[in-house]
Amino acid sequence: MKLFDQTLPAGGGSYLPPPVNARAQPELVLDISRLLARLLHPTPTGVDRVEMAYARGLLARAPERLHFAAVHPTGLYGRLRNADVCAFLDHTSRRWETDGVYEGRAESHRQAARWLCRLWPQPVPPAVRPRILIQPSPNHLDRPERIAAKVAREQARLICLVHDLIPITHPEFARPGGATSHRKRIRTIEMQAHGVLLNSQATLDALLEISGPDLHGKPIRVAPLGVDQRQTMAVTELVGRPYFLCLGTIEPRKNHLLLLNVWRSIVERLGRERSPLLLIVGRRGWENENVIDMLDRCEMLRGVVRELDRIPDCELRNLLAGARALLMPSFAEGFGLPVAEALAAQVPVIASDLPAHREAGGDVPDYLDPLNGVAWRETILAYAAATSPRRRAQVSRMPDWSPFTWENHLDAVLALAEEVVQC
Repeated sequence: MKLFDQTLPAGGGSYLPPPVNARAQPELVLDISRLLARLLHPTPTGVDRVEMAYARGLLARAPERLHFAAVHPTGLYGRLRNADVCAFLDHTSRRWETDGVYEGRAESHRQAARWLCRLWPQPVPPAVRPRILIQPSPNHLDRPERIAAKVAREQARLICLVHDLIPITHPEFARPGGATSHRKRIRTIEMQAHGVLLNSQATLDALLEISGPDLHGKPIRVAPLGVDQRQTMAVTELVGRPYFLCLGTIEPRKNHLLLLNVWRSIVERLGRERSPLLLIVGRRGWENENVIDMLDRCEMLRGVVRELDRIPDCELRNLLAGARALLMPSFAEGFGLPVAEALAAQVPVIASDLPAHREAGGDVPDYLDPLNGVAWRETILAYAAATSPRRRAQVSRMPDWSPFTWENHLDAVLALAEEVVQC
């Protein structure tokens, strides 16, 4: 087993893929590097969930031609045994669902070490038929030499999923250096990918705005992310008071500051005891001094705004089911997956008026300007009422909406794989 060959050119090398056999379906190699890299994290990000959905979905759809690979945290790239990956996916799902947040630090590290040994990369066999390498996460895309090495090692054609262009289109919301790193990722896709998937038309539009001529002519498909099918869930009761839910990392792009100021205004009007609760589910991120100051030091919000840093998926679904509405005041999104997930659970949504949110929610949610605090306050107060006409009106629109499914998404993945093979 070799480390990455750093001498491979960024353009992907000069290897010749196996000749196309029109009757042979291509091998599928799914890169799950991100799931391995996040072994110590007990709760998933949105990108983690996407990679898991790809692994589960492709195992169900094409088990006879699906293989797994990863860049191991040690830096090695290679194949992973399918049986080991299936066990790892089950373990990861259990941690997300119930177990992970209750593990002690020592136990988490012990489990991670065990899986890193079990999922040691194996040699890549020679390609005997067309092979597609699927990259559903942005991991390593800012290292073009690594992607080139993977593609050459696999003798494969590469398909990448683009989640968003936000660090480029809205650099003010990214970490320092985020725009530069993301431009490297997009350049890697332009130079090396043979096919490109996008999670929304909004993401495609943003990509076309900034892409160069190297992207032109590549097969491209928009495939909205799927949500779990509707299911009946128990409803959490929190001291008999209505509450609203806000999901996502606490970062400037998510516009938590607007909600905190709205809640302060609500408490000033109604008092603490009569105000609805705001539950913020997400870890603290970056560039958040004003938000953190309000969360930590604003006495008026104490007990009315509650942070829930890490909660298991089973509790999150329960909280969502009991909410008066999901609140999504973001300034920018690649795809509004929480919007779709809430509607699939029959929970109303109040969201900023973004193309990505409208793609996810259609005409069902109430859409507001993310800068209009008065409109957000009045809408939230209207939804908080036990017999809210505005909330009932949104619920009445839900039967006309249907969620995107992972089956639909993976149909697009498999169709793109077939198209790429023929190019």
